[in-house]
Amino acid sequence: MSHKNRADNQYIGKVATSAQMRKFDRRAVEEFGIPSLTLMENAGRRVAETAASEFGPLTGKRVTILAGRGNNGGDGFVVARYLKDSGAKIRVFLLAAKDDVKGDARVNLDKLDLPVEANPAMNEIRAALVDSDLVIDAILGTGIRDDVRGLAADVIEAMNNSVCKVLAVDLPSGLDTDNGRICGVCVRADCTVTFALPKIGLYTYPGASCVGKMIVGDIGIPPALYEEVNVEVIGDEWVSARLPDRSADSHKGTFGTALVIAGSSGFIGAAALASEAVLRIGAGLSVAAVPGGLQDVLAVKVTEVMTRPLPETEMRAVSHAALNPALELSAKADAVVIGCGLGAWPDTGRFVRKFLRLVDKPTVVDADALNCLSDDPTPLEGKHADMALTPHPGEMARLLGTNIEQIQSDRVGAVRKAASRFGSVVVLKGAHTLIAEPSGRVFINVTGNSGMATGGTGDVLAGAIGGLLAQGLSPLDAAVCGTYIHGMAGDIAASKLGEPGMIAGDVLRYLPKALKSLTL
Repeated sequence: MSHKNRADNQYIGKVATSAQMRKFDRRAVEEFGIPSLTLMENAGRRVAETAASEFGPLTGKRVTILAGRGNNGGDGFVVARYLKDSGAKIRVFLLAAKDDVKGDARVNLDKLDLPVEANPAMNEIRAALVDSDLVIDAILGTGIRDDVRGLAADVIEAMNNSVCKVLAVDLPSGLDTDNGRICGVCVRADCTVTFALPKIGLYTYPGASCVGKMIVGDIGIPPALYEEVNVEVIGDEWVSARLPDRSADSHKGTFGTALVIAGSSGFIGAAALASEAVLRIGAGLSVAAVPGGLQDVLAVKVTEVMTRPLPETEMRAVSHAALNPALELSAKADAVVIGCGLGAWPDTGRFVRKFLRLVDKPTVVDADALNCLSDDPTPLEGKHADMALTPHPGEMARLLGTNIEQIQSDRVGAVRKAASRFGSVVVLKGAHTLIAEPSGRVFINVTGNSGMATGGTGDVLAGAIGGLLAQGLSPLDAAVCGTYIHGMAGDIAASKLGEPGMIAGDVLRYLPKALKSLTL
């Protein structure tokens, strides 16, 4: 069901919500006859095994277990039992009264042949943290939604201020499972053992920065239950399987032509980056159509890209009069990219809206083309050509009539909403970019790095997706593969140059090397 991605050693496979995991737990018990105590036993064993493999050997080492009163704490009691049997020196703190512990957690508390310090004083916990070789965070589980307060909050702050290694059970305490929100305060773990399937919040910032190394522990839930899960992390194999074959007798026409409609005064570099990315991702021909007064400037910047002039406004932006020439150019292309550095002048907006209603080729709608639609997205709401929209959070907020904070607080929900509303594949850019299709499937991309947070990288991405569209990939496959390869190119660039100071051209330069690594 999953494998390790050789590029970044991350889990590849399905990712669940907290509600889905509760449902899977219940069905495993009710339909498959797996006792809930067995699931908890397996969970604790997986954490203990990880503690030994990642931080061991633990014989004679001091391990502190910080447990809450719920099932996460119950997992922690099982961990304590296994680590005690392996020879570790265990100290268990329960951040509640023993009478508050119920159900399976209480069964495992009673089985624990160790003293348990209930409702401990903070000075005792701080002293234990100083003396510990490893701390197991089993305080809060997947049900948390409100901000952490009281003793739990104080303990989490103390853990984060200590130098001890922390292993989190299922997820770092204080992390909202479904959206990655930090609930006031969150454990910053060195390693997290999550059970059965990773949770969406483990991949969503800011909470994703608290996870550390993530390990997925099999606790015995039948994989057949996961069929309904429609969010997944992609990896090398998924992308490689969808890239076009390149036979020895191929020619430039074999791999398609992409038309890039882009650029305005001061932003002609965006047209250059996008149109060159079309070629760097393997398309046969790239045609850049820009405001007529800027064509000569672009022709100096790009050698292999063909350039075409479009009627322009006094502001040297594409004008409404460019509609027919642009449609004529698109008729000769296999795919279109529109929006990079285009500007959002009223006359340009008229052009964009009419063009998108009439174009009949697969189209990437990026940047200013999206901004031109923010007040009137109707060209996206009716029948239109296959499209991939590539907004950053601000552009997404304008399209959906909300604000960036709302988009970032539920990125999965936002990208699904946009894909459904606009009947298009939507790429919500950012750390761990999300790609959704109208059916509701969502893909999480884990390639890329902070060095790519620089002007122009989005233009490279738009061109890369357009180049794959030109080669015959579907909008979904082009969006997912283009995003993944784009991030890989950024990772290669960072490995050679370092993240600070990277520019978009560095990502562009390494697109072929990223492709090569996927097609060997």
